[in-house]
Amino acid sequence: MHAYNIVFAGTPEFAALHLRALLESPHRIKGVYTQPDRAAGRGKQLQASAVKKVALENALPIYQPHSLRGVEDQQVLASLEADLIIVVAYGLILPQAVLDIAPLGCLNVHASLLPRWRGAAPIERALLAGDTETGVTIMQMDKGLDTGAMLSKETIPIRDEDDRQSLESRLAQIGTKSLIDSLAQLPLLQATAQPQDDSLSTYAAKLEKDEALIDWAQSAADINRSVRGGIGRNPAYCFLNGERVRILKAAPLAQSHQSPAGMILEHGHDSLLVACKDSVLEVQTMQFPGKTVQSVDVLLNSRREILAPGNCFRTHIEAQS
Repeated sequence: MHAYNIVFAGTPEFAALHLRALLESPHRIKGVYTQPDRAAGRGKQLQASAVKKVALENALPIYQPHSLRGVEDQQVLASLEADLIIVVAYGLILPQAVLDIAPLGCLNVHASLLPRWRGAAPIERALLAGDTETGVTIMQMDKGLDTGAMLSKETIPIRDEDDRQSLESRLAQIGTKSLIDSLAQLPLLQATAQPQDDSLSTYAAKLEKDEALIDWAQSAADINRSVRGGIGRNPAYCFLNGERVRILKAAPLAQSHQSPAGMILEHGHDSLLVACKDSVLEVQTMQFPGKTVQSVDVLLNSRREILAPGNCFRTHIEAQS
């Protein structure tokens, strides 16, 4: 295998796993680009990205510009003399001048089967859409948004029990392998790269907070996809007894009823059965404000009155009379 000089650009844990894979390969990391530290948590302390933490562990040069549009930042990148740049969930747009810096260009590891789900949230959008499969595409970057020619694609099924975290973990496993395999045959793959069919493209916009609000007038299957898609980043939520509660694990049931949407129908052994459109959602795990995530069987010991049949989950806090 030819060993390349690589600049790596990425930010979240998904990207950090790819950086670790490169560090375990013969390739040489000349520098790491990641988003600037962000304030996080209740104390709003600055937090390093997952990629920065890996770079620090391995004493790699770290660069955190707010943009790569400036000439000085581009000159710094060029001074690293990389053969290619590998980008995984970096979060900054790369101008054409940056795409042209490395002789072999920029490769991107994208967590979807392009051209489906171009954009920032391909994993969440695949789950929300009810897709039955997804995968990872290794792409030669161009100036468009995830529009470059494809070097390789690996496909995996989306399981009924997959949530955003579990699916991301599986995609990282195949993504790291696909990246290393692609580098092993890079000249051939670049010579035979396949253009994307723009007519088949869909856009994976970043999820907005209000998209996580549960609409109980939807089907149980749709609501369950919202629950699964929000795990770890945008948890699905609604309101109960004036409190904003998160629904973190559920299952759709093909069960008919005549009750208003959002009404608690009954208690199962360790769950709540909640009325949805033409179906029922079995709620298994919840989180009340300021509390830890708890299973329903535990919550029934302390909040049985609030979770009693006949009470309703709502999309807003009701005005007090």
